[in-house]
Amino acid sequence: MRRVFFCILGRDLRLALRRRTEVLTPLLFFLIVVSLFPLGVGTEKQVLRALGPGVVWVAALLASLLALERLFAADHEDGTLEQLVLTPQPLSVLVLAKVTAHWLLTGLPLVMVAPLIALQYHLPEASRTAMLLSLLVGTPILGLIGAIGAALTLGLRGGGVLLSLLILPLYIPVLVYGAGAVTVSAIESADALPYFSLLGAFLLLALLFSPLAAAAALRISLE
Repeated sequence: MRRVFFCILGRDLRLALRRRTEVLTPLLFFLIVVSLFPLGVGTEKQVLRALGPGVVWVAALLASLLALERLFAADHEDGTLEQLVLTPQPLSVLVLAKVTAHWLLTGLPLVMVAPLIALQYHLPEASRTAMLLSLLVGTPILGLIGAIGAALTLGLRGGGVLLSLLILPLYIPVLVYGAGAVTVSAIESADALPYFSLLGAFLLLALLFSPLAAAAALRISLE
């Protein structure tokens, strides 16, 4: 299964590099949102420090959502997805490989630019580290949860709107605790360990159950 996992992972990464525009769109959207927001609310440091964690996390959530609709769509259109379902390998492993590729292309770039964004919002060093870690733990959760919605809405007309309605309520706890970890570090100088512990628990649960749920949803959508 390890060979199959890395085979699907490498395949999706190679295909994505041929469609660089689709790969760069979520990152550019994220950068535009977090860069324009200070122009609208002003440049006062205290205001930016208070609003920065929430703005960054909402932008990251929306950027992740922007790329979810194409998670399985391209393979569904050319018939590859049906072939993957028919293979003897567990479909959940194939789903996990595709979600991993999705995170490497959309989530990891957001994590890498987070420290620079934190400087724009005048966040202290502890908060920049907290933002980096919270996005590093939280963005895979967004991808894993989103895979379930993407599988359920596969092939439906207006699937993007339905996808948003399905998974946004599930994103709220991740948003609250992810932004909360940065806010506590930025404003209250308190211990953010409880927030990271909850995010870690969410990630573990998502890794255990989301690939299975997405695999089941794919089978339902393809019937």
